[in-house]
Amino acid sequence: MGAEKTGAGNEGKQPRSVRVVLLALMIAMLLAMLDNMIIGTAMPTIVGELGGLEHLSWVVTAYTLATAASTPLWGKLGDMYGRKGVFMTSIVVFLIGSALSGMAQDMGQLIGFRAVQGLGAGGLMVGVMAIIGDLIPPRERGKYQGMMAGVMALAMIAGPLVGGTITDHLGWRWSFYINLPLGAVALIAISVVLHLPKKRAQTRIDYLGAGLLTLGITSIVLVTTWGGTEYAWGSARIMELIGIGVAALVGFLFWQTKAAEPIMPLHIFRNRNFSLMSIIGFITGFVMFGAVLFLPLYQQAVQGASATNSGLLLLPMLGAMLVLSMVAGRVTTNSGRYKVFPLAGGVLLIAGLFLLAQMDTGTSRLTSGIYMAVLGAGMGCLMQITMLVAQNSVEMKDMGVASSSTTLFRTLGSSFGVAIMGALFNNRVQDVMVERAGALGGKMTEQSAQLDAASLAKLPVQAREAYQYAVSAGTHSAFLLGAAVAVVALVAAVFVKEVPLRGAGGPKPAEEAAGDAAGERPAVAEAV
Repeated sequence: MGAEKTGAGNEGKQPRSVRVVLLALMIAMLLAMLDNMIIGTAMPTIVGELGGLEHLSWVVTAYTLATAASTPLWGKLGDMYGRKGVFMTSIVVFLIGSALSGMAQDMGQLIGFRAVQGLGAGGLMVGVMAIIGDLIPPRERGKYQGMMAGVMALAMIAGPLVGGTITDHLGWRWSFYINLPLGAVALIAISVVLHLPKKRAQTRIDYLGAGLLTLGITSIVLVTTWGGTEYAWGSARIMELIGIGVAALVGFLFWQTKAAEPIMPLHIFRNRNFSLMSIIGFITGFVMFGAVLFLPLYQQAVQGASATNSGLLLLPMLGAMLVLSMVAGRVTTNSGRYKVFPLAGGVLLIAGLFLLAQMDTGTSRLTSGIYMAVLGAGMGCLMQITMLVAQNSVEMKDMGVASSSTTLFRTLGSSFGVAIMGALFNNRVQDVMVERAGALGGKMTEQSAQLDAASLAKLPVQAREAYQYAVSAGTHSAFLLGAAVAVVALVAAVFVKEVPLRGAGGPKPAEEAAGDAAGERPAVAEAV
């Protein structure tokens, strides 16, 4: 297929083949994001068939761990060996994990195969953003990254509904098999249509750096997953994991200054905007996944919503996130200006979380929906702008590393958000229950995971009201903490420097210009 030139006068009108690639990238992003959302509704059925209730949390944890640990490695491999082949490999790994998960015969097999899935998912999320960085000039990039944020919001909205429908009508195994045809479409489209310069790395992979980073990330994620649930925060196991994680990460940072081809070159953090976007991305993940976890609990326990309806009640937040992501991308593309969005996003995050913290047992669904929309608008302003600015802050040769690092910080933020907000929530609920309902309250707290709307309706009035008040108090504390953390994002946004986005008519970095001279620039004009 010949090259299709895109000059300044034709900016924004991408060749049809590029649109096909972008559609394939959207499918890949949907696969990575949708999988965890779908599997949640299938969990009870899976446990009923495979058993292993005591290992249930590992079905999610294995996926999350593998995704987080592999993200930096996928990004670096793409920079070293070429984005296309590495991205296609990640799709194949994800599809193999999906097929094996669907064929699992016991919980141990399912957990192992979910780790394979997560390994591939790490490459999917990094590859999508890095390939957009290769194909689309920065001035145009925000629009397409906004679309990817829309895909993420769609996955959050549709995942539980799709998962429930598939499980009820086709069986839980199809929650995994459904990935196969979608992934095959993405794989074929990328294989046939996408053409990027092939790279031949002259240096060896930094295996020691990869090992240290994987050990550090795994230990920290396990701390946030097990702390306060499987083990007490002050237990020996948690302290051991913290020690291992800190030692591994310190060793990783030291080694990155010595490695010939480091997994995560530390020089990228000398760029102020990149470091600030990493902080903002971490906080966005912290707040977003904390909200997605605790809002359904509040809606079911306090507002009496069913599990399905509580998912639908998140629509104001997710819808606002979708709309603002698209608007932010479009405005950035048209104007080339972006600093207003981190600033507005920080303000809206703080406002939304503070408003949500005011909810109590008498708050209406309409009022809580408005509060959620404010929070969603803040997340929408931040979701893809962080990726766009981070990519614009580094040289083209570090595009994969920048994309993977931004994704990693958001993933780690989500783990910390769920753990820290969850610990505060649980402690507050327990204290209020004991205070209001005595011994019965303590017993109910231990069984709180089983207290859905139907179960609550069967409780004595005093016990039910005590539990509803406790959940309301717990969400109040969790969201106030989130608002305090969001202040850091706003402060970071203040110091962001609005560097002009590179575009077709703008100045090119040295390596980009060199690539042009060699006929190898991986931009939209030469990409297909």
